[in-house]
Amino acid sequence: MKDFRKLMVWEKSHQLTLNIYRVTKNFPAGEQYGLVSQMRRASASIPTNIAEGSGRGSDAELKRFLHIAMGSASELEYQLLLSRELNFIETADYQQLHNQTTEVKRMLASFIKRLKADN
Repeated sequence: MKDFRKLMVWEKSHQLTLNIYRVTKNFPAGEQYGLVSQMRRASASIPTNIAEGSGRGSDAELKRFLHIAMGSASELEYQLLLSRELNFIETADYQQLHNQTTEVKRMLASFIKRLKADN
């Protein structure tokens, strides 16, 4: 069992989630149960799946949960784009969150690749 808190990809995805919560506080009230909820769930799913996979006890299980985290990161990537095009998010915030999401996806891909090579 790995301590997920020691994984840099978990830390980066946790920070991304905190930033998503911060930015979505300013979305229109009508989006509280729509896009805000979806973005918060997708972002929180990334570190959650990393943590769960780390606690499963095998590299195969960890890899499976990292793939799920990657899917959530891709989902968030689109939701950020939609939010920007709907003018719910400032360009600077969009760019920062997009960059963070891209970095997390790269880290996940690298981690998955490393686990595949170890097997």
